[in-house]
Amino acid sequence: MIAIVDYGMGNLRSVQKAFERLGVPARICNTADQLSGVEKLVLPGVGAFRDAIGELRRQELIEPILAHIAADRPFLGICLGLQLLFDVSYEDGTWPGLGVIPGEVVRFTDQPGRKVPHMGWNVVSPVRECPLFAEIPSGSHFYFVHSYYVRPRDRDVVVAETDYDG
Repeated sequence: MIAIVDYGMGNLRSVQKAFERLGVPARICNTADQLSGVEKLVLPGVGAFRDAIGELRRQELIEPILAHIAADRPFLGICLGLQLLFDVSYEDGTWPGLGVIPGEVVRFTDQPGRKVPHMGWNVVSPVRECPLFAEIPSGSHFYFVHSYYVRPRDRDVVVAETDYDG
């Protein structure tokens, strides 16, 4: 079973409907007990880093998420859900993350011709093999709406990337 973590900040129903369309059962979970022992975990997210980490803490969801990842079970962080895995975010201050991936979440710099937030379609290119990209054709486009991006300390953790105006 796939569990989609509900901490009050995600596009939960959209994620669940995507799994349904693929014929994959997924349930929305919002307690530590519901997350305990699930086979696969999805952490979606839309919103501010500070509020998200605060809600995970308030709802006591951090420990089961970290235990799931430590057990090397499948995990997918979507947008803010991925950002939360990093050490720190600089969104409206400095906020500690879950510390699973060494690195930081930083804002796009203001440059002439670069619009922030970034909204639109970009090619995502795999940089190493990953099961998530096994059946996705090279050169596929993905849709983005974000003002922040992740900067891992170790580039070896990157499986795919896109370029937004340099």
